[in-house]
Amino acid sequence: MFFSAHDLGVMLIVAAAAGAVALGAALMLGHSLVTGSRALSEAIRAIGSGEPVTVAETPVSAELAALSRELEAASAQLAASTARQRALEASQRELVAGLSHDLRTPLAALRAMAEALEDGVAEDPARYHRQICIEVDRLSAMVDDLFQLSRISAGSLRLNLESVSVKEAVDRAIATADPLARARRVRLSPAVPVPLHVRADGAELSRVVTNLVDNAIRHTPEDGTVFIVASEHGGEVVLAFSDPCGGIPESDLDKVFEVAFRGTAARRSRHGHPYGHGSGLGLAIARGIVDAHGGRISAANVNGGCRFEVRLPAAP
Repeated sequence: MFFSAHDLGVMLIVAAAAGAVALGAALMLGHSLVTGSRALSEAIRAIGSGEPVTVAETPVSAELAALSRELEAASAQLAASTARQRALEASQRELVAGLSHDLRTPLAALRAMAEALEDGVAEDPARYHRQICIEVDRLSAMVDDLFQLSRISAGSLRLNLESVSVKEAVDRAIATADPLARARRVRLSPAVPVPLHVRADGAELSRVVTNLVDNAIRHTPEDGTVFIVASEHGGEVVLAFSDPCGGIPESDLDKVFEVAFRGTAARRSRHGHPYGHGSGLGLAIARGIVDAHGGRISAANVNGGCRFEVRLPAAP
């Protein structure tokens, strides 16, 4: 079968037009693909340098658009991880600086008293010996706090879970804190029902209660009262510590449990101590222990003071 000259011409014209359209479409698609691949390459380089990555407004294809979104998510995760790492490094620097300052005072006192005893110029050697024991106890407590914090940070805290009486834990903490409370003329008012029990490690629970009672005493003015109240709600035991400290700045409420956080300069100068123990680790350790038990710890301002609250699973 043969084509006429007219049909052949028409076919050639149609083929040429189709070829031109196909070539134009291929060029446009190729240009878009090259542009998209270059954008993805730039995004990958930006991720490597820590710069933020944004999804292209006009994605070339669904596959490239999905890949762009994955890169943007990876960039956001990397930025968040970098921010956490920087915050951790800053916290570690603050911890080292704070502990260096806290260690310098008792070490200087120990050196001065030892030299006085050695030179025989101490008017009351027995008093010097007692003071040396006190300073050594302070240093031992700081070292113990550091060791406990390292165990919590490393995830190596081992718990011996059992049914623990909340009243017994509070009574032990009050007995431990009583000398400090008497020295600061602070009253301790516990209200803990005998039947309350939690599923916890007895020693670690006592440490949490002791740290929170110590924290409350150190920030309570003379002739003030620290209230310790326990109750059970919805399968949880709620242990609350309230003190008339005047409140915590709202900007600090989310930071009081951070490692080495020491509060405002006004509170430090007024009380002579940071939030928690003298090492600044008391509340951080309390949070780590409570978290390990699957519980929750929080701080809030109440009328004239603040309230620290611990929630732990009640024992069956």
